[in-house]
Amino acid sequence: MAKITLDNLAHSYLPNPGSEDDYALKELNHDWEDGAAYALLGSSGCGKSTLLNIISGLLQPSQGRILFDGQDVTHAPTAERNIAQVFQFPVVYDTMTVRDNLAFPLRNRGRDEAYVAARVAEIAAMIGMEEMLNRKARGLTADAKQKISLGRGMVRQDVNALLFDEPLTVIDPHMKWELRTQLKSLHHQFGHTMIYVTHDQTEALTFADKVVVMYDGRVVQIGTPDELFQRPEHTFVGYFIGSPGMNVIPAKVEGNRAYVDGVEIALGHGYGPLEGKVELGVRPEYARLSRDRGLPVTVRRVEDVGRHKIIRAEFFGHDINIIAGEDDAVGADMTRVTFDPERINVYANDWRVTPQHTARGEAA
Repeated sequence: MAKITLDNLAHSYLPNPGSEDDYALKELNHDWEDGAAYALLGSSGCGKSTLLNIISGLLQPSQGRILFDGQDVTHAPTAERNIAQVFQFPVVYDTMTVRDNLAFPLRNRGRDEAYVAARVAEIAAMIGMEEMLNRKARGLTADAKQKISLGRGMVRQDVNALLFDEPLTVIDPHMKWELRTQLKSLHHQFGHTMIYVTHDQTEALTFADKVVVMYDGRVVQIGTPDELFQRPEHTFVGYFIGSPGMNVIPAKVEGNRAYVDGVEIALGHGYGPLEGKVELGVRPEYARLSRDRGLPVTVRRVEDVGRHKIIRAEFFGHDINIIAGEDDAVGADMTRVTFDPERINVYANDWRVTPQHTARGEAA
């Protein structure tokens, strides 16, 4: 296992980048803890795979350094970094059996056959391929081949880090859940440093101790699932985490009051003067429909998704979402909405603003 340090790291695919916009990966300075499980989460093109490939040594950064436990490995080849990487699409040896595919990383490092056999049996059970060990990889389905790739990545116990680049893309939904559970179990058992790239928030939130959210080539927040949900540090985090995501409403903020089209909304905290684009961030879970309290809202439709209802509404010309319980009645006369003041975040130019004091004037 290894602590991974990103020191002044940035990368551009252009030979002579002239501005920050030319960088696919903007400057990063982060320490990732030894033995922790991280998920790199973001939309396509945000820089997740670029960062993972720099960590693994498949790509040389334009600037900065990568350190494993304080040792500079920026220019070290992948083989010297002692990592295992699993890619989005399966990489297997078609002419080998499943058993030999799984055993290859261990035999390549001279491990004795008794250990190899025991470890292969353990991993085969983990990925559900005990009955296929003697079959050639050629002719297997794409998801079976990807399970082999996952198994080969997990078979070694002495790696500095395990890197996964959207490894469950070709896996059927039920097997995805099982493999995520097994990866989590593997992490708890052996304490490998794990980095898991995905654009799927469910995968990220169920797998990782901490989620690294990326947007436009930049890390905008590193936090636990609860931190990302309750206090998104960037409006993108609020939008991307949650189903549906956070409501973002343009507003004017003065102290412990916000104003949307001149109508007042109470805030749970007070704020100093704000400049630029000012917005409120409210999770749909912290909005409530009402008949006689709150501000006017127009309900457009109600979607019953089983465990709760999603109410699509218009609020002073802005689309918002409200979540109601499965047993909550949503009547035609419910034309007002309230927000939990303590759960409202304030943003200036997309970044969360730290409140100065509570609504009662105490230190926040």
